[in-house]
Amino acid sequence: MLKKRIIPCLDIKDGRTVKGVNFVNLKDAGDAVELAAKYVQDGADELVFLDITATIEKRKTLIDLVERVAKEINIPFTVGGGIRSLDDAKAIIKAGADKISINSEAVKNPKLITELADQLGSQCVVLAIDTKFVDNNWKVYIHGGKTSTPLLTVDWAKKGEELGAGEILLTSMNNDGMKQGFAIEITKQIAESVSIPVIASGGAGKMEHFAEVFQKTKVSAALAAGIFHFGEISIPELKTYLQKQNIQIR
Repeated sequence: MLKKRIIPCLDIKDGRTVKGVNFVNLKDAGDAVELAAKYVQDGADELVFLDITATIEKRKTLIDLVERVAKEINIPFTVGGGIRSLDDAKAIIKAGADKISINSEAVKNPKLITELADQLGSQCVVLAIDTKFVDNNWKVYIHGGKTSTPLLTVDWAKKGEELGAGEILLTSMNNDGMKQGFAIEITKQIAESVSIPVIASGGAGKMEHFAEVFQKTKVSAALAAGIFHFGEISIPELKTYLQKQNIQIR
């Protein structure tokens, strides 16, 4: 059985790390480069960097900041935000990322997933899915959670795997920043409907929430932001706690 991963996420706006609730009301959470270096020391298994306004502002990811973060870390590094083409993805890999995350552009142009997988390898392509429970269904949202789509989340996850994505980063917008726990039901459905690794995101507020998502679903990793940035939970103590729950952790 593969060991579970703990992944801090740096949401970047105007070059700074931010954290919001339900994708709005963002507040400053510190310097991205400093936080990245700290998370490596703390024993994070991977790091995710999302330039959360790149798509809305119709610009590319902050390459210089990606380079600065990459120089500070020696763990797998996923970068997303504003990636619209193979050239964009290659530039980010060249800047030091190990994987690229695509969301809005993948929905608008699903062939991009296949193109990236063919050129970079599936293991480099993370399909980020922002999902929201509306009208009794979990639907896919794009543009930083601002635009609804008719896509059902489970269907889109399966399609993403078919097209070549090597991993899924699933974020529940309903749970994001609420600290009430991960969205277990949809996370379980997604993890059981695909054979690629799934990262659970949105809602972690205490260590028990990580144990719950690992015990009740087949996810291979859990991601959080604010609770790590603001020192509410430290990664070393979280890993110790999970090991005591008999959860195999990296």
